[in-house]
Order: sequence, then C-alpha cells, then structure tokens
Amino acid sequence: MGAGRTISEKILGAHADADARAGDIVIARLDYCMAQDGTAPLAIRSFEGMEGGEIAMKGRAAFCIDHNAPSPLRAVSDLHAQMRDFASKYGLELNDVGEGVCHQVMLDRGHVVPGSLVIGADSHTCTYGALNAFATGVGSTDLATGLLSGSLWFRVPETIKIRVRGTLEPGVFAKDIALMMVGDITADGATYMALETGGPAIEALDLDGRLCISNLAVEMGAKAGLMEADEKTRAFLEGRTRVEYEPVSPDPDAGYAEERSYDVGDLEPMVAKPHTVDNVCPVGEVEGAPVAQGLIGTCTNGRLADLRAAAEILKGRRLAPGVRLIVAPASRGVMLAALREGLIETFTECGAAVMCPGCASCVGTHQGIPGDGENVISTANRNFKGRMGNPEAFIYLASPATVAASVLEGKITDPRKYLG
Repeated sequence: MGAGRTISEKILGAHADADARAGDIVIARLDYCMAQDGTAPLAIRSFEGMEGGEIAMKGRAAFCIDHNAPSPLRAVSDLHAQMRDFASKYGLELNDVGEGVCHQVMLDRGHVVPGSLVIGADSHTCTYGALNAFATGVGSTDLATGLLSGSLWFRVPETIKIRVRGTLEPGVFAKDIALMMVGDITADGATYMALETGGPAIEALDLDGRLCISNLAVEMGAKAGLMEADEKTRAFLEGRTRVEYEPVSPDPDAGYAEERSYDVGDLEPMVAKPHTVDNVCPVGEVEGAPVAQGLIGTCTNGRLADLRAAAEILKGRRLAPGVRLIVAPASRGVMLAALREGLIETFTECGAAVMCPGCASCVGTHQGIPGDGENVISTANRNFKGRMGNPEAFIYLASPATVAASVLEGKITDPRKYLG
C-alpha cells in the first residue's frame, strides 16, 4: 500500500479534519442530504423520535417525490403530504411531483460539487461520484441523524482503481461499459469499497455517460463510484452552483486494494439477463428473445444524451405490434430540453407512452407493471425478481439504443444495425 491517499480518503479526511485512511472510522461533516418518498417518511419518524428540535442541515437538504409520482394510492398521498409538511416546517427544499428523479434533480440544482460529501436515503446516491464527490446511500435513520447533527460516521472504504481505455464503436455506449464492469467485478465484488474510475475512455464520455457508470457502482456492492473532475465537469456546473469547490485527485502513490484495466475498443452492446445485474453477456447471445415492453429512463439512463440515442433509432419508425414502450425523462429540465429538440414528438409518434419525469415503472409500484411471463428490456439498473412489480416477469437491462432497437422489432436486437 502506498503512502499517498485516494480520493475517498482525501474527501472524508477533509470533512473529518483527520488523516483518514482505509479502515478508519471518522465522523465527518456533511455538505448535503437527500431523501425520496420511499425513504423520507421513515426518516421523518426517526428524526421526530430523536427529539432534537431544529435541523443542522437547513438549506442543505432536499426531499424529492419521485418513486411514486404522481401518487397511485391514497396511503401514498398521505405520505407525500407528510413530506411536504415536514419540509415546510424545517426549511427543506421540496421537489414535488414532476420535478423528476431525485438524483437528476440534485445534479440539475447544483447541490453536488467536486470534493463534497453527500448522503442520500437511496442506494443510487453513488451516481454523484461522477462529479468528483464522495456520495453514498444511507438508511433512513442515518439520514435523520445527518439532518439533526450535520455529521455522520463513516468507515473509510478501501478503493479499487479502474482504468478504461479504447474508443467505443458506434452503437456502444456508457451503459455497455457499466454492464461490462458489473459482469466482471460481480454484484458483490466491491462490497463496501469505493471505485475510482478513469482513463481515456472515461475522459471521452460526456457527463451523462459518466453518471451512468457511477450509478451502477452500488450494483457491484460499492459505497461510492468516484471520478476525477475535468473541464466537462466544470462546464456542467457552470450556472448551476455558486459554491466554491476544489477538485480532488488521488496521490500518485495512493494505496489501492486492487487495480483493474479494460480496453473497450472492441466492446459490443451488452445485456444483463434475468435475474441478476451481473448476469451479463453480449447482445448477440440473447438476440431474438421476445420483448413485450421497453423502458427508457430512470436514474441510470433518463438523461438527455440517453433520450437522444433512443430517438435517433426510433425517429420515423413505429413500435412492433403488441409492444409497449415507456419513456420517462429524468427531470423537468431534461423533459423541457427533449421537447425543444423534438425528442418527445419522436417518442409519441413511434407509439411510446411518455411519462411524468420521475422513476416511472422502475421501482414496480405503478406506471407499467409487466404481466406474468412477459419480458421487459429496460435501461434501469436492477433486474431481480419483482423489481418492476411482478416476480413472474423477466427483466433484461441494456442501453437506451438497445432498448429502442428491441421495441422496434419486438425482440432483443443489436442497435448497431440501425446506427451504421
């Protein structure tokens, strides 16, 4: 192990005023907290049980209503009302129905900057690591503790360093890199570790692609999925935040638990087969499997670049007979941009159902629960039994381009045939 420090060690150490090293337990100051409608109600009950009075994170905390938005049930509506009341009482930012997926909203609003320490009561909070932040999912009780105290304890994770090189061929995207990594590292191969992902292939990606890769860090068991900041990071943050920030890079002699290298020059479109996200193969191995429904969206692939990739294939074409396609932009801002570019028109004309910005059918509570025995091809990040609300359905995970090509033909299809 080197004497230098990783990105995780530096960020956690700076927020704990300590020379933090992997394995250390630190109490670190938080920069931002977030909870969504599936986790906020329990966080509220936990907070009230602590009888702490005012919150320490006023002005640095947000609630997002996205998992069940609009509400499909009376009981859910009551929970949403509870969130609204709590946010109003304690001065939390409330992102109500229609604002979008919590993670995209956090990014759109500039709540995450390089070097920051962010917790969210949602496992895919690790997405923000693409902006050079240490961001991790926590339970509702820990979220309540953070709201109350402004700090939280962490065990500093060991880090796996990943270097990705090579140039992606047309029809191959960041999601394919992410699925390849999950398939190689496996669903528990990085448990309670941090991933530092970089290299020429990552530098070539836009922010939307980088966010997709960091999003899937938790699907390898990781606590965080970090990347270094660059000009693309700064350009993304321009106009979104006034917070001064200092990017964090690892020391040249940082100590890593493991180092991996990938060349994606010959990578093919990848698919995760039911019922685990690390059950990954090239699209050719499952090409021809029938699909009844497609989903383009979620915190993994609902961003503007994702919608553009799908629309390029769908434009001027129609869905296969009997096939459904659900499109859910990741946020209101993404939807407005997609409207201006004509992408929503493309989706509507091809026969898709365009949903309110939010999680849509990903979490399996409403808006597109599949039927028994149906195959779904989705841009989401999880495909375990019952994930979309029906344990008798089968979920395949793929890039937006692969989903778009597949719903045109009614079977899993290599998107390269449509992209040249």
